[in-house]
Amino acid sequence: MDRLSADCRRIILEQSKRANVGHIGSALSVVDIITALYMRVLRIPSPGDPDRDRFILSKGHAALALYAAFYMKKWLNQEELNTYCCNESYLGVHPDHKLKGIDFSTGSLGMGLTMGAGAALAARMQTSKRRVFVLLSDAECNEGSVWEAAMFSAHHGLDNLIAIIDLNGQQALGYTRNVLAMNSMSERWRAFGWDARDVDGHDIQAMTDTIETLKETRGIPHVLIAHTTFGKGVSFMERQIKWHYMPMNDEEYEIALREIDHRA
Repeated sequence: MDRLSADCRRIILEQSKRANVGHIGSALSVVDIITALYMRVLRIPSPGDPDRDRFILSKGHAALALYAAFYMKKWLNQEELNTYCCNESYLGVHPDHKLKGIDFSTGSLGMGLTMGAGAALAARMQTSKRRVFVLLSDAECNEGSVWEAAMFSAHHGLDNLIAIIDLNGQQALGYTRNVLAMNSMSERWRAFGWDARDVDGHDIQAMTDTIETLKETRGIPHVLIAHTTFGKGVSFMERQIKWHYMPMNDEEYEIALREIDHRA
């Protein structure tokens, strides 16, 4: 396990336990993707730079992984991080654009790619070299608005738009294969005119290298199908539906911390 992503996992566990809030498995699923983006890929000299790359966490309930990355980049200090899910804090369960570094508030699933398409088209109209990255869940692709945005993006040839699908195979109340199967995900995106690449969503180097090669394919939007494990890094959470919402008790918390430290 990458040291940075292990540190982010520890932050996720600590803050989730302190706030007694769930969505732990979802955050652990995407933490390597967010680590790759914020530590290696995104061109963001500062959160206020007008030509910075944009990132949209369409899978908004995994925001704790994003806050962990902000802390590692020193965009948040410990005192600010400790306000997660407190009254009057901008660090909620879902991202709020009032927080420095958050470009778009999200949480209503299926809407992130529509915002990303608009942001990518705006960058083109402004002749900016900025890119737009949107992280979606696989279950979110059950939403029709995702495919409307996919058609729009392909029609306009938005090659500065990169979607990443967190393909962990489950959602709030069941496994995606039972709720609404989306196989093969990459073939579906290609059918909508996108450049689709399958990648290990826990291999930071592989994701970084794959994103670097996207500039070779111009004129169409890009999507990485990131194959992940829900709850990755904590054995009793992996692939278990209950950890979409459930908080940890004291014993579970201690076991989870030990496992993260052991795998680092």
